[in-house]
Amino acid sequence: MTIFVAVKMKNELDIFKNVPVQTAAIASLYPDITAGKKKVASLEKANKIIRLKRGLYVVNPKESGLLISTELIGNMLYGPSYVSMMTALRFYGLIPEYVAITESMTTHLRRTFDTPIGRFEYYHCSREYYQIGIRQSTSAGVNFLIATPEKALCDYICTTPKLPLRFIKDTYTFLEEDMRFDMDAFADMDMGIFKQCAAIGKKQQFINNIIKLKEKL
Repeated sequence: MTIFVAVKMKNELDIFKNVPVQTAAIASLYPDITAGKKKVASLEKANKIIRLKRGLYVVNPKESGLLISTELIGNMLYGPSYVSMMTALRFYGLIPEYVAITESMTTHLRRTFDTPIGRFEYYHCSREYYQIGIRQSTSAGVNFLIATPEKALCDYICTTPKLPLRFIKDTYTFLEEDMRFDMDAFADMDMGIFKQCAAIGKKQQFINNIIKLKEKL
């Protein structure tokens, strides 16, 4: 006969690992405490959990022993959204610079969240444009939504004012010298995503110059 023995976790919060959770989920761990929200407040005060925004928390890495995925937090802070622009380009290793802000695209209004683990910025786009070039990736053991490299570059172009992309030569100089973009990787990018973005997104001329440049490489 097999005997199963329930083993108590060393920390009740371990169940959440490094995934952001809502107040109610944390309070449900303590059914014997009538004022569950007060327990959540006490955990925050004790620095066992980190408040990302009202009603959304993540277990402190010092408690969980796990890395935090800023990409997943970016998805969950404000949605629907996916990580993009310079954050995504850096994630793929296409640009050398460290990116301190987690940038995302959303179908909602533009928003910025300042949290204890960093700043999260969201840029608006249409629903039709939003659906182009999104994939699932992994960071710190969790899955999240992120733009493909092509979509991330288009998103950056569409949301950044005064870019010098009026001519193909200037476009090449901007990518190689200003952004220090991996031009070998650029030459292998998916032309189809660029064309979809140019068809229904903003700054059609600039994205078309990206397409023409790629055709020349």
